[in-house]
Amino acid sequence: MELANTAAVITGGASGLGEATARFFASQGAAVTLLDRDAERGTEIARDIGGSFAQTDVTDEASVSAALAKAKEAMGRVTAAVNCAGIADAAKTIGRDGPHPIDLFQRTIDINLVGTFNVARLAADIMQHNAPEPDGARGVIINTASIAAFDGQKGQTAYAASKGGVVGLCLPMARDLARSGIRVMTIAPGIFMTPMLAGLGEDIQAQLAADVPCPPRLGDPAEYARLAGFIVTAGYLNGEVIRIDGALRMR
Repeated sequence: MELANTAAVITGGASGLGEATARFFASQGAAVTLLDRDAERGTEIARDIGGSFAQTDVTDEASVSAALAKAKEAMGRVTAAVNCAGIADAAKTIGRDGPHPIDLFQRTIDINLVGTFNVARLAADIMQHNAPEPDGARGVIINTASIAAFDGQKGQTAYAASKGGVVGLCLPMARDLARSGIRVMTIAPGIFMTPMLAGLGEDIQAQLAADVPCPPRLGDPAEYARLAGFIVTAGYLNGEVIRIDGALRMR
């Protein structure tokens, strides 16, 4: 697959990693449809990059089905799905106010894990009908985990569990979809400068950056985007999780 011939749906496309991926893919000639809850920002970015937008709740089957139908209508087909939608609320198992709120845990799992699977399965259902390329390829799904899946920190029980689930999806989903010519890959980012971190203040950002072995800085969303683009074009990559974290191992 070549990016210039790719028709991609990107969840969380109105900000952060998703926005960077949408902009990079579009710059390489790909057709792009952004899926996000933020209609104002999503529409603005789609207009800016010459793509399309569909307001989407990734946890809702009907919402995702409608968004993918709109994407297929706009682009003619769907050959790539990049799942970047997610949240990162923090709470300890037992905190000052008592046990971890179960609704917060459920919401994190629903958006990060269930939402990822929901989009992936429905996108795959569309991709399986694509005309195959010479090697049989019909599409690629790229899910977003986190190094928290492996190195979860205090207050990250819900987040780490959700991202650990995304890691666990990768290989069995790749095996499930192999007969349809659909690859599945997962990216596990380290500490990236996204809206989730932007509000922490420069001092905290500098402290986080100093912990990264090499290079000692926060990740640039454009680096995630380029990796996602490489995965699309590297047809032998399948069923694997790639960390992009500057060799950071959190303790």
